[in-house]
Amino acid sequence: MFPHIFNYGISVLQEEFNLNVKEMSTVRAAPERLYNNPKQRAEDLNQAFADPNIKGIFCSIGGDDAIRILPYLDKELILRNPKVVIGSSDNTTFLAYLNQLGLVTFYGPTVMAGISQIRNLDPLYKRHVVDLLFQPHHKYEYSPFDYWSQGYPDWSNTDNIGKINEKNQNTEGWKWLQGDGIKSGRLFGGNIEVFEMMKGTTYFPEDEFFDDKVLFLENGEGTTTVNQIKRMLRNYGVQRIFERIRGLIFGRARDYSPQERDQLDNVITSVIQQEFNQYDLPIISNFDFGHTDPMSILPLGVPVEVNCEEKRIMLMEPSVL
Repeated sequence: MFPHIFNYGISVLQEEFNLNVKEMSTVRAAPERLYNNPKQRAEDLNQAFADPNIKGIFCSIGGDDAIRILPYLDKELILRNPKVVIGSSDNTTFLAYLNQLGLVTFYGPTVMAGISQIRNLDPLYKRHVVDLLFQPHHKYEYSPFDYWSQGYPDWSNTDNIGKINEKNQNTEGWKWLQGDGIKSGRLFGGNIEVFEMMKGTTYFPEDEFFDDKVLFLENGEGTTTVNQIKRMLRNYGVQRIFERIRGLIFGRARDYSPQERDQLDNVITSVIQQEFNQYDLPIISNFDFGHTDPMSILPLGVPVEVNCEEKRIMLMEPSVL
């Protein structure tokens, strides 16, 4: 629908990261074709994993029905050919599913939302992408970016290529809502609304999968209220997931007022503390990932250390081998 935004994102991958880009068959297809052909969309993923010349897979953008492609993924083929796959929002479906199968996947920017805007983001963000995807360190410590933005100027206007909305100084940084000591576990998570679509299917994790995970969650574009998130979190509590995980990281809420963000923090702590008696679980909110920019890249399956005393979050292994 917005080829100029997509084209610019491709140019960023080529010029800023020196990548050779191969477009798969459905990437420029009309929305109607994409909606009517979930199997064809899955075949693009299967073929990308199978192609030995492809080293990484960048999703073009999110959506709301990627769960429909899961039955058509060739999991044996994919696991025989592991490679970087990165996306966010609706891409949570296959990122979480493939991680359950044993593949490290990456929750991060898409070509149109996050990559296309890199030249107008904090210069340190490009370094962050390089450190997580191309030149991984033995350990990597996250830190808040100096400012953040949410949403983009009207994409139908070609004058807005690569631009972001108003920058907000990140004066608050992350919010450490509760927790003591140092906890560690493997990262797992994604978009909280998309997980609601997956619950009750064979693609949502079994309860035991959450053992010793550091769970990260974020909401979409202002379509989910604080009360709705409370009910979603309550569902996790009834599944006893808060007893299994080692920490909870919540992304900066998109399209929330400062008052609503405070309400969300109160809801998260009240549900976890008062309703499910988890007073020691580390909880961090306002983290730089999700539907705001710059978007930190979180590798599902990589061990992470949450240090509540020093307010530090650190990957303990390289994200890419």
